[in-house]
Amino acid sequence: MKSKIFLTAGFALSLLCAACSDDSNSLSASDAGKDDGKIAGSQNIETENGATFETKGNPSTYEYGITESYDGAVRMVDVVSATAEPTSVMVPDEYVPVDYAPGGVIDEYNGRTYGLLTASEWNDLDNWSDWTDILKGEFSDKTSYWNFYPHTLAAVKVVDENGKGLANVSVELLNNDKVEFATKTDNSGLAYCWVRLFEGYTEEALNSEDFSLKVNGDVSENSVKFTHNYNDSLELNVITSDAKQADAKADVAFIVDATGSMGDEIRFLQSDLSYIIDHAYSDTKVALRTAVLFYRDEDDEYLLQGKDFSTDVANTQAFIADQYATGGGDFPEAVHTALEASLQNFSWNESARARIAFLILDAPAHHQTDVIESLQKSIKLYAKNCIKLIPVAASGIDKDTESMLRFFDIITGGTYVFLTDDSGIGYSHLEASVGDTNVEKLADLMIRLIKKYVE
Repeated sequence: MKSKIFLTAGFALSLLCAACSDDSNSLSASDAGKDDGKIAGSQNIETENGATFETKGNPSTYEYGITESYDGAVRMVDVVSATAEPTSVMVPDEYVPVDYAPGGVIDEYNGRTYGLLTASEWNDLDNWSDWTDILKGEFSDKTSYWNFYPHTLAAVKVVDENGKGLANVSVELLNNDKVEFATKTDNSGLAYCWVRLFEGYTEEALNSEDFSLKVNGDVSENSVKFTHNYNDSLELNVITSDAKQADAKADVAFIVDATGSMGDEIRFLQSDLSYIIDHAYSDTKVALRTAVLFYRDEDDEYLLQGKDFSTDVANTQAFIADQYATGGGDFPEAVHTALEASLQNFSWNESARARIAFLILDAPAHHQTDVIESLQKSIKLYAKNCIKLIPVAASGIDKDTESMLRFFDIITGGTYVFLTDDSGIGYSHLEASVGDTNVEKLADLMIRLIKKYVE
């Protein structure tokens, strides 16, 4: 059965792409749902205004309507004219920050403090030479395993007449007038257009004369410069545009594996989310909205539970407070289902300066043909809408999972975050295949990344 999406009447929405011809992917109005801070049912996504998105069963690639018309089903809401209400964390009387004094958070679990998870970050786009080395080495069999081949791209920077980067500007890489890859610029004006992303390695050389860049609707006359897997660093295509600067608004979503081994990570969000958003806002003054989606797997207590974007972080926090980790059973989980739902059910602001999704998990997607096809479509749509996917790899992952996550983040212009053993909390964590990194409190690291991508 294909999933249906229900909205309250009068809910403002717009589709980023052309309307899908399949009626199962259309958005129909309904009065369902109440804003009680919880899910209406076991597999629903509740919106800020009380509407409920219904996801029936496991929305597999075919049942969910994920076809070539999937692009038209992405639900993006243009809230340019909406009032940017401050989040609750901006109001001192309503929010008491988590105590990060020496000695840690007061709350304890099994006699140990929590909210003190430690992590490191590694950006593969900033370390392109290292990335190409790992593609040829440790990840040489992972590209064909996941059918992701992020080895060649046209890196673009769109600037105004003063050389300042422009955010949220559409960028298309054209191959003889056919769109090879579509995306948008981030807050620094950068965009990454990939070539032959799912086609594998080939001896056939790219003919740069076949390609052109279309920025903000205008085709550039400059020849396209590509970065290949034998280059030491990215080569930028700098293009000047008269596009408007994006709104000082940002959406931050948290997509969380809620199976049995994820207890520490869920408790981290329960204790630290308000602290993270409060400090990210106070340093950037960018109006932030938050959303959250928890997922498990087939035959678990539930498959999806979530809360759509809200300017009230306390609303998101209240929903997270009711969550707990259980279920699972086998190693892989419904990662592809969560990514599909985050695209179709969240009201991403298409005019915002930044859109970020933290994917917090400790297990890979199922290694099945239909699942991999779904992952490809979702990641390409994440990139198309400039939603930076930032994985947070928890304890228990293996190299198959690490490679999958790093394919996700580099394609979407994100970065790779991985928990470390320095906190002494939880199970042992896999040693990531990265260079030298700094160890930080996970909360402070997430604040730093939010600031980096929204300022």
